[in-house]
Amino acid sequence: MNVYEYLPVFESTNFKLRGVCYEDADDLLKVYSDKKAVPFFNGDNCHGDNFYYTTKERMQEAIKFWLWSYDNGYFVRWAIIDKKINSAIGSIELFHRDDEVAEYDNCGLLRLDLRSDYEKESAIKEILSMIEQPTYDLFGDKIVTKVKAFATERHAAVKALGFSLPQEPLRGQNGEEFNDYYLKTRGDNSER
Repeated sequence: MNVYEYLPVFESTNFKLRGVCYEDADDLLKVYSDKKAVPFFNGDNCHGDNFYYTTKERMQEAIKFWLWSYDNGYFVRWAIIDKKINSAIGSIELFHRDDEVAEYDNCGLLRLDLRSDYEKESAIKEILSMIEQPTYDLFGDKIVTKVKAFATERHAAVKALGFSLPQEPLRGQNGEEFNDYYLKTRGDNSER
């Protein structure tokens, strides 16, 4: 399936992932204006965007760019919906990455942005478990995601799901090194 022709929806017990839309602006503004959440976001190779948005207009501009990027085959941005309150509490960005370094070749790079009150191991595990198999099917044989050193709940979640630190740092478009990435290969369910 080509994810840029048909964007699937995924569900777990507590969450649903569906394509982000303009109607999410109010909910997502609560995520991207959350000063406790912003430090967890991954802005590597994002041209200086720290994803701290304080107005609905700026949030709408970001959504417009995300939708344009999807329409042009650059990346997919799903809204994470808490089914109990029917509100977007974060988003996931995914895109395919090829690289000269084997560890990062043919992989899906996953960015997870959550409201700070959802930055809990159980929520992160449930969300990542929901998107793991589709990531392999749609984006590549590996998943790579950034988990900053202070993100204890994320560390616990990704380690419990079998992610580990690669041997090499991830390199950006201009050769800069990015650290704190965790990797999982399709079929690798062992804890490390």
